[in-house]
Amino acid sequence: MTNLSIVPREPAFADTLKAEKVTSRIGAIIHGVNAREPLPEEHKAFLHDALLRHKVIFLRDQFLDDAQHETLSRVFGDPILHPTIPAADGTPYTFELNSRNGRSTDSWHTDVTFVPAYPKASILRAITIPPYGGSTLWANTATAYDDLPAPLQQLADTLWAVHGNDYDTNFYKYDLRHEEIANFRASFISKIYETEHPVVRVHPETGERTLILGHFFKEIRGIPTQHANRLLEIFQSYITQIDNTVRWNWKPGDVAIWDNRATQHYATADFDTHPRLLRRITVRGDTPISITGEKSRQLKGPDDGHDLDD
Repeated sequence: MTNLSIVPREPAFADTLKAEKVTSRIGAIIHGVNAREPLPEEHKAFLHDALLRHKVIFLRDQFLDDAQHETLSRVFGDPILHPTIPAADGTPYTFELNSRNGRSTDSWHTDVTFVPAYPKASILRAITIPPYGGSTLWANTATAYDDLPAPLQQLADTLWAVHGNDYDTNFYKYDLRHEEIANFRASFISKIYETEHPVVRVHPETGERTLILGHFFKEIRGIPTQHANRLLEIFQSYITQIDNTVRWNWKPGDVAIWDNRATQHYATADFDTHPRLLRRITVRGDTPISITGEKSRQLKGPDDGHDLDD
C-alpha cells in the first residue's frame, strides 16, 4: 500500500506579510494580516507603505464586525462622518452602501471632493454580495497624470476646478426610479458644499502629482462650460483607461482600502435586483496643495470641520 503524504492546508492568515500585485499600475492583495485581532506595529507600517505604493489594497476572509472595522480604519487616521449622510444605526462613523434594485454609484469619482480636506483613505468591507456582478473598479490618478503629454500636464498644472455635492445623478445614466433617487438626493444635498481644488495636487506623502476630478466636478475657473467639460473628458480618459485600472470581484469578508488622494473608483450596476451590502469608513484627510503651494478653498457650506487638515 502506498503511503500518502498529507500536506496541511495553509492557514487563513499566513505568518509572512506579503503584497501580491493585482495589476502593474494599481492594486495588491495583502497576505498575513488578520484584522480581527489587534495589529502589531509592523503590520500597521506594512499596510501604510503598501497603500502608498499600490493605491488600493485588498484583504480576503476578514469578516469584520463594526468595531473591528473602526479599529482597522484607525491604522490610517481618524475616522470621520460623511458631511451629509448619517452613520448607519449603532455605529459612530460607518457609511452604509445598501444597493437596492440594482442601483450603485456607477460613475467615476473620488470620495467627498466637494469639501476641502476630503478623506485621506476609505476602508470598505463586503457583507452581502450578489451572485454575479457588483464589482468595484479603481483607477490610479498619479500614473494618469504621468501619462499626460507634456503640454497637457502644463495645462492641468494651472487649472482650478469647482467640486460640489449638488450634482446631476442622471448625468451618466438615466434612471426611472425617481422617488428612490429623490429620497437619497434630498439627504445627500441636505447641506450644500462647493470647494475649489487644483486639478493637480501634490500628494503629501509620496510627492506624486495626482489629478482631482470625477463626478463631483462642476466647472473649471475661467473656462466656458462646454470647453471645461471637454477638458474633463480628456483628463478622465487618461484616468480610466483600462490599463490604469483594477477590477475587484467581491466575496463576503473582503476588505478594500484605497488612497483617496490618488485614486478614483466606480461601482458597477450589473447585478440586476440582487442585494449588495457593503460598509465604509473614511479617515480624515488634508487640504490639497497645488504645485505652486496654494491650498484648496471652500466656496459654499457650513463651517463644520471639513476644511481642516489632520
